[in-house]
Amino acid sequence: MKPVRVGICGFGTVGGGTFNVLQRNFNEITRRTGRSIAVEQIAQRRPNPNCDVGNTAITDDIFAVANNPNVDVLVELIGGHEPAKELVLTAIQNGKHVVTANKALIAVHGNEIFAAARKHNVVVAYEAAIAGGIPIVKALREGLAANSIDWLAGIINGTGNFILTEMRDKGRAFNDVLKEAQALGYAEADPTFDVEGIDAAHKLTILSSVAFGISLQFDQCYTEGISKVSAEDVANAESLGFRIKHLGLTRRTEDGIELRVHPTLIPEKRLLANVHGVMNAVLVEGNAVGPTLYYGSGAGAEPTASAVVADLVDIVRDMAVDQNVRMPSLAFQENAMSDSPILPMDKVVTAFYMRMTVSEKPGVLAQITQILGDAGISIEAIRQQTHVSSQVPVIILTRPVAEGHMNDAIKAIEALQDVSGEVARIRVENLDG
Repeated sequence: MKPVRVGICGFGTVGGGTFNVLQRNFNEITRRTGRSIAVEQIAQRRPNPNCDVGNTAITDDIFAVANNPNVDVLVELIGGHEPAKELVLTAIQNGKHVVTANKALIAVHGNEIFAAARKHNVVVAYEAAIAGGIPIVKALREGLAANSIDWLAGIINGTGNFILTEMRDKGRAFNDVLKEAQALGYAEADPTFDVEGIDAAHKLTILSSVAFGISLQFDQCYTEGISKVSAEDVANAESLGFRIKHLGLTRRTEDGIELRVHPTLIPEKRLLANVHGVMNAVLVEGNAVGPTLYYGSGAGAEPTASAVVADLVDIVRDMAVDQNVRMPSLAFQENAMSDSPILPMDKVVTAFYMRMTVSEKPGVLAQITQILGDAGISIEAIRQQTHVSSQVPVIILTRPVAEGHMNDAIKAIEALQDVSGEVARIRVENLDG
């Protein structure tokens, strides 16, 4: 049987890793698929010094690959929205299957891309877009297919996790660790996508759709970064038995789907609290299986290439299968997708950590607790910290409350004459599946 011919667009870290994995594991992959996979053409801006591509055809025109009649599957690894969207749609219109590691493309334009793929009877696979080599999409779509997913929570950006780990382990400031992350290549020169949660929000949007069978709604994902997390907050969390993680969380509720990325206090004994450095992990709670954890490298040449090649293997296995019996793009049949809304953030219920600076005067704490009580907010713990001036650092942990009530309470507390500056607040999740 003739080989399945692949065109790779983008030949940087992941593209080179994909080529190398295909070559090194050629026999094993062929044993799994029953057909060999050959790289027909590569589109690159510059040669990859880590790959010997031999006689493989090279071009600097990505659309030459999308229009090449000898290419059966296009692997899109250029990233971003454009020209990636046009490239993928062109390949689909030409009857080519697509594998992509582009989370932004799928999160924002996936609904349109999947509709085009259905029309042209091809597959768009995207396992590599989320958590590198961790097969979380396959786990949700296939391994947990017997379950109704209650919630999932993940550390799905290695850069942010590296920064928070260094802040906790060494007491370092955010900006100091960010500079090191950039020097090590973990963070880009412009780190906004990583540290402000946009990268994680792209990934969470896709995971939520696969978990709950809803359309992709990136614009509805609440996104908050870690740039305002202080070394003081990290130390306070540790002293209270928590760790701060940049968490993506999506949960099914009676009123809608929670979809949110933000810094979160997690009890130190929870599995996710012990995911360190650049590693990723996703915790999934299914109503039949209970909690399951998926852990591994979230980035890098060969971990991500592992997911790209796994998608290629799935496509080769199913190439002769009609789309009506293929795995749906978002795990649920198109006519069975849910219209559950994304829950507004002010309706989300969670506990809170608050840090504030107040004047050392009688009655100040009483005013604060009165405001919280009037808002229906119960206090789990309150701590007045050691101080050397007339300004006293105060830490409060609350019990779960609707975010809107907490927002109103914080505004009232900040308006008090004896409260200095803004109240720092971080959400708290027990994740006790």
